[in-house]
Amino acid sequence: MTRLGEATAATLPVSVARPGYDRAVQRIGIVHIGLGAFHRAHQAVYTDDAMAAGDRDWAIAAASLRSAGVHDQMAPQDGLYTVTERSSEGEAVRLIGAIRDVIVASKTPERLAERLAAPDTRVVTLTVTEKGYWRRPDGTTDIAGIVADGNSIYHYLAQAVIERNAAGLGPLTLVSCDNLPDNGRVLRSGVAAFLDHQGETAARAWFEHDWRCPNTMVDRIVPAVTDADRARVEAALGMRDEAAVITEPYRQWVIEDDFAEDRPRWEVGGAQFVADVAPYETAKLRMLNGAHSALAYLGLARGHEFVHQAVADPMIRPVVERLMRGEAATSFAAAPGQALEPYADALLARFANVTLEHRLSQIASDGSQKVGPRWLSSLAAHGGDAPATLTALAAWLRFIRTGDDASPDPRRAELAGLWAEGDATSVVDALFGPNGSMAGQWRPTEAQRAALVREITK
Repeated sequence: MTRLGEATAATLPVSVARPGYDRAVQRIGIVHIGLGAFHRAHQAVYTDDAMAAGDRDWAIAAASLRSAGVHDQMAPQDGLYTVTERSSEGEAVRLIGAIRDVIVASKTPERLAERLAAPDTRVVTLTVTEKGYWRRPDGTTDIAGIVADGNSIYHYLAQAVIERNAAGLGPLTLVSCDNLPDNGRVLRSGVAAFLDHQGETAARAWFEHDWRCPNTMVDRIVPAVTDADRARVEAALGMRDEAAVITEPYRQWVIEDDFAEDRPRWEVGGAQFVADVAPYETAKLRMLNGAHSALAYLGLARGHEFVHQAVADPMIRPVVERLMRGEAATSFAAAPGQALEPYADALLARFANVTLEHRLSQIASDGSQKVGPRWLSSLAAHGGDAPATLTALAAWLRFIRTGDDASPDPRRAELAGLWAEGDATSVVDALFGPNGSMAGQWRPTEAQRAALVREITK
């Protein structure tokens, strides 16, 4: 079967939307670190939109830090791939041309370093997951872990600061697109800490003064692509696309308007530039992610496999709606013009998309790391008076009784051990009592403690 690439793209079906620009004349202006399906369905698409609208020289050099898997999918295709948006109304397929170079940093670290130090580079975007920021439990940067790893984002970014400073080049804007609160500030503190560790005083001062690390919020559901998905894409295209991405029509990107130099007009594709990302970040964390986790634990308990099944369950949906609308949405101050009711409507419609097989077990993983910002923050904001959130929390506490091989958790053994040693009351006390391991995030009153125990034992 023919493989997608520069030589074959012209023979794609006319139904496939093409990039609206000449790839060959676009110089690389963005380096992306953490190449995966989400970047290909999100930041690369926004950049494709900007170049189609007339922006020039914002092509992307995309790097995987360790795995060569995505490189091996994309390099033979000249960086080309398709994005298929699935909904109840059908499928829309689009060819994305924004990625011009694909790098595996662990194999050719000098190539990533060269791209970061290139005069044409002005923006760096990152999707490296929360663990890629090397944070200790207290929020500080784990310098010892970074040094031992030897191939972290901080090695490359600190080197870029040093080399650009020495060469008299302009500063960069580092755009974290990972799902962690205050992501830009976390990235900035990590780079600064590593420069301090290296004793690079002049470069550190320049970084602090001139480089920018805006906070962002990103949102798009991008399920893992299966062999069946690739076969279906191949049938539609008439050629093989090993780097194909499947996603939903919805996408959102909210960015703090704080850049060192120029940037692509990502707003052409719908990105929002704001003074403060925090209310949008909180809405996503508590309304979307909080509802997702509730669907996962309540849904798995009732034998469901996918999000769309759980949200259609009449025993689950009312709980999730109350959690989202009545508790999460009222737990923080929205930004001016940030309409939370329409946002909740859109979320529920997205959850109900039967064409995206978003597995509940995937959402249920790492629950001990997620329930704090997703649920406990809402509980704390409401003084514990959030019954739907308590119901969801009880479902998680039941779930951790035995754990699930398909839904790993870094505290799995510890949490299962609490159940092995006691009952619901002792588990609640061990987690949320005066000396509980999660008491710093929420301390229930005696009445709330009793209500949670009752929910668990229903």
